[in-house]
Amino acid sequence: MEMLKKRIVEQAKVLGPDILKVDMFLNHMIDISLLKAIGEEFHRRFADEKINKILTVEASGIAVACMTAIAFGVPVVFAKKEEHSNVGGLCYTSDIYSFTRNIKTTICVSSSYLCASDRVLILDDFLANGSALTGLIDIARQAGSTLVGAGIVIEKGFQGGGNALRESGVRIESLAYIESMDDGIIVFG
Repeated sequence: MEMLKKRIVEQAKVLGPDILKVDMFLNHMIDISLLKAIGEEFHRRFADEKINKILTVEASGIAVACMTAIAFGVPVVFAKKEEHSNVGGLCYTSDIYSFTRNIKTTICVSSSYLCASDRVLILDDFLANGSALTGLIDIARQAGSTLVGAGIVIEKGFQGGGNALRESGVRIESLAYIESMDDGIIVFG
């Protein structure tokens, strides 16, 4: 997606060998026009899949998921980090590891919101090592839902998570695939 790649080149900051800071337009301050285009692009790529739920994880994935859900006309379910007393009832849970924060977290989704008849599209802002995406896939499978694929705004391909998941049969559509960020230079694939 050229519009996204242009913003990355013009505004993103490379912080070390594997951190890309895009909080000025994607996940702290959000450019709604860009997000609308992202949602429309995911809709174009997955339009034939008869999706009825979009699944993401709090917090950065929610905005992307909501804009995409508008294009599909379906609800968003987001996995909460840690268990909450207001979720209630049976929850599907999975452990994920944040390499950015260097912590393990349990994510959960109420069984009231995902079921075997659902056709689920998972969305997230980043894919690096694949822990969050693997956790969301685990939750969709616990619910018996059909996973139609995953939409990723920015994939850091050099970290390998996406390639491993593709090899396991998961359809992943990334709008910006970064091959490397060596010496602060972003190279797209």
